[in-house]
Amino acid sequence: MELKLIKLTKAYEHQLGEMIDEWRADQELNHTNHSPRAIFKNDYHDFDYYLEHLEVKETADGKVPDSVFFLLDTERDRLLGAIDIRHYLNDELLREGGHIADGIRPSERRKGYATEMIRLALIECRKLGIDRVLMTCDKDNIGSAKSIMNNGGILENEIINSDGVIEQRYWITVRD
Repeated sequence: MELKLIKLTKAYEHQLGEMIDEWRADQELNHTNHSPRAIFKNDYHDFDYYLEHLEVKETADGKVPDSVFFLLDTERDRLLGAIDIRHYLNDELLREGGHIADGIRPSERRKGYATEMIRLALIECRKLGIDRVLMTCDKDNIGSAKSIMNNGGILENEIINSDGVIEQRYWITVRD
């Protein structure tokens, strides 16, 4: 199986719809989170608008520029997840959220894809000049914590986030 990070194009419109519909159905049933939020903020049915507004291009309204990538299984031509890399941290992201938000679609979880997606994202971080990456996850999200630690994440501390949930903050030193 070959996995790679891609930028979303019109060629993946159908795969995106399938993935987001699966994620939303799972969220309704199991009350799982929608991470990364960047891929859920707009309606994919208007694909051109969705694509144009997927990434933040300029700092405004507390948002920082970001790059959104999708994890593609090239053998199955299937989108497995998505990852949002914030180019730098503002005060809010330093406290909650960090540089990277990621998620794997429900049917593909617990297969090691998140670990690989983060590894590939760290390469992109290096290209952006980010050499120390902050990643966070809810304390009860054992899978996310393992994926972060598998990529060198060191737990700095735990905080109570704005939703009243214990959030763990990990730092990863990006290596060449």
